[in-house]
Amino acid sequence: MSRAVIALSLVPAGAFLASLFAASLFVAGLFAAGPFLAAPARAEPATVQGQVRKDMRAGNVRSLREIEQRVLPTMPGMQYLGPEYDPAAMVYRLKFIREGRVVFVDVDARSGTIIGQSR
Repeated sequence: MSRAVIALSLVPAGAFLASLFAASLFVAGLFAAGPFLAAPARAEPATVQGQVRKDMRAGNVRSLREIEQRVLPTMPGMQYLGPEYDPAAMVYRLKFIREGRVVFVDVDARSGTIIGQSR
């Protein structure tokens, strides 16, 4: 008989299960607290989504819904994958795919005009 089996047989079942449970709680606690312990604190969360909302409220850009309503009908046969927004340039980049080829359409967020398209 191996030493591990002998050692386990000497420990009462209840004590073994209690220590196993305590160890699993400890590990779960580390996983739960990990993001809070490892992530640096940020003074001000600046997100692209927050910036586009700010620009829309100020009347500087059109809504994504309006941009999509203008552009999507001009892309027949293309599957729409989603948008990106560049707050510095005030440009939406809409991503499409057809037959394995990705196409980007750049749209001026102020006017809704297509200003570029990759092929």
